[in-house]
Amino acid sequence: MRLVVARCAVDYSGRLNAHLDPARRLLLVKADGSVLIHADGGSYKPLNWMNPPCKLVESKPGAAEAEAGVRAVWEVSQLKTEDRLRVAIYEVFHDVEAELGAEPGLVKDGVEAHLQALLADQVELFGPGMRLIRREYPTAIGPVDLLLRAPGGGTVAVEVKRRGDIDGVEQLTRYVELLKRDPALRPVRGVLAAQAIKPQAQVLAQDRGLDWVVLDYDELRGMDDPSLRLF
Repeated sequence: MRLVVARCAVDYSGRLNAHLDPARRLLLVKADGSVLIHADGGSYKPLNWMNPPCKLVESKPGAAEAEAGVRAVWEVSQLKTEDRLRVAIYEVFHDVEAELGAEPGLVKDGVEAHLQALLADQVELFGPGMRLIRREYPTAIGPVDLLLRAPGGGTVAVEVKRRGDIDGVEQLTRYVELLKRDPALRPVRGVLAAQAIKPQAQVLAQDRGLDWVVLDYDELRGMDDPSLRLF
């Protein structure tokens, strides 16, 4: 990766034309060939960029640009389209290259798989006497996240989401209707379990005869200590 802090002007041509007047900016050249131009604001989003595959050629400016103070020119061309990015560099304040190595990837905490595993060990959250039949219970339209045996008979199908929305309710509805066809599982109750459930999803779940449970991830992990709460 190469990071250059420079006073530069930028012109983009292709699907549209765009221009950035001379200013101090961060030029980022990644190992995958991508080039990104950042300002000291705007969060993570660059002012302009070129996605790989692309080619960067650094050259000297023409006479007119050199007279105007341009020291170098970057010509970045997209190899699959006609898009072009031209960076005229007036002054370089910082130029460094670093080898970052292989990226192991982002490991997310609190994803649906983690929630499902925690709930499988705490099925009593869905009612006393509940027993786990199976995680990822197979059906013809996909696996049900958790299938529980209710103490009074019948089963409970649990759909686990990080964010419960209308799509989650629709998915759970299809599972419940399919499971009801099996006499060994009837009666079947459906529960949507999520860390947050949208009001529209709650209304639709109630209309479909489904229940919902809002999950506290820290509490599921045993990290929530009620004695430390102010309220």
